Amino acid sequence: MINPFFKKYGPFNIDELLILSGVKNLLNYSQIKINDIKDLITAEKNTITFFHSKRYQLSALNTKASFCITTKNLSKFLPKSCNPIIVDNVLISIAKITKTFYPESISDDFDDTVKNISETIFKENVKYGINVLIGKKVNIGKNCLIGHNSIIEQNVIIGDNCSIGSNVIIRNTILKNNINILDGSVIGKKGFGFFPDKNNNIKYPHIGIVIIEDNCEIGCGATIDRGSMSNTIIGKNTYIDNQVHIAHNNRIGSNCIIAGQVGFAGSTTLGNNVMIGGQAGISGHLKIGDNVQIAGGSGVIKSIQDNSKVMGYPAKNLKQFIKDNK
Repeated sequence: MINPFFKKYGPFNIDELLILSGVKNLLNYSQIKINDIKDLITAEKNTITFFHSKRYQLSALNTKASFCITTKNLSKFLPKSCNPIIVDNVLISIAKITKTFYPESISDDFDDTVKNISETIFKENVKYGINVLIGKKVNIGKNCLIGHNSIIEQNVIIGDNCSIGSNVIIRNTILKNNINILDGSVIGKKGFGFFPDKNNNIKYPHIGIVIIEDNCEIGCGATIDRGSMSNTIIGKNTYIDNQVHIAHNNRIGSNCIIAGQVGFAGSTTLGNNVMIGGQAGISGHLKIGDNVQIAGGSGVIKSIQDNSKVMGYPAKNLKQFIKDNK
């Protein structure tokens, strides 16, 4: 899909792109047009991607990108159709290239296009509270409510029969139909992505968005970060309790129930029909299968197979946990 939230610059010839981004062109690539930057899975011909960890070897083998920022050791896993660009630090290099394509994505300043809803086309068909602010090119469906002091920033799309609570901020987000966002939630801010430097930490641009599918509820004080390059997605009929944090690039399945104060690190995939008890922590880059149950207070640091029940830190099979703690 075309990203409605960030202006894309280019296309660039590959040699021009690397010069603009401060990345060395060791193999002297030239005059091949690059239209965009994508992750390994969604990349297509005339796009550039990145490959920084062997755990993504299968995706690298099947990528359709024309160029890939990677290391010498990992370049052997790329298909012949994908030209490697060898660098010392993949993530810093790809951050620079992403910024070249999407320079506005590096910051997360407030939306200065907003107007009071009473001054917009929505004043007649949206039920709203006091001091509701709406950005330009927002789309709101039928039978929606927005509470006091909430801000819907530019280009956000809200479907039919949605209820937005008070003191909510929504940006870089698409809400489908029949969704409840409770008070104090912040949806679509950039994730916690940067590379430590003793003088000036390097921020990673976040060009992904948040997509919340039909019939979901997001509890009070929840925070859902937009994706860095891919999107953060909440599946249909998933209910998320108060003060839950979902970091960038997570994909939450359908019919999931996530209790209060659960925290997700980035880039984890959650299957369907998953139940997670309060105050559990889910590490990043994991795959949690379908029908999994995770007990409250657990710490999940490894992927979990379908139909499993786990508990403890590190989370282990529930029967094994009970046996070990008799």
